[in-house]
Amino acid sequence: MKKAKPYILLTILVVVAIIIRNCTSKNNTTQDKEVNIKQRGLNRNPANINYTKHARCRMDCRKVDEREVVYILKNGKINYQKSDLKGSDCNKKYAVEGVSQDKQKLRIIFSPCNNEVTVITCIDLNTDWECNCEGD
Repeated sequence: MKKAKPYILLTILVVVAIIIRNCTSKNNTTQDKEVNIKQRGLNRNPANINYTKHARCRMDCRKVDEREVVYILKNGKINYQKSDLKGSDCNKKYAVEGVSQDKQKLRIIFSPCNNEVTVITCIDLNTDWECNCEGD
């Protein structure tokens, strides 16, 4: 029995190590999925960018063109306090902020769905532009 004790102890340690490794592996897989879901949320390189009528009106009032919208989408920072990430993927709204090439500090609200992104509105954070988009 004395000769068997080290082998029994070694077997127990190997079994415990395998169990720990499997638990850690499952936990990492879950964390990886959560990271992928968060990254998948806003597609910064969509196949198509759509603009609501309201967004077009706000962009026109604020002298923001599509080139600037794309720049903010690709380079801006998501303001999670101003974003609405509840609901399904196609109902989420990301408030993305950044400074355009024209030096405007913008917040643009994007709503991703599949491989497309819809621009909901465009806000100039420094200037209160005269704008009449009430019916949009």
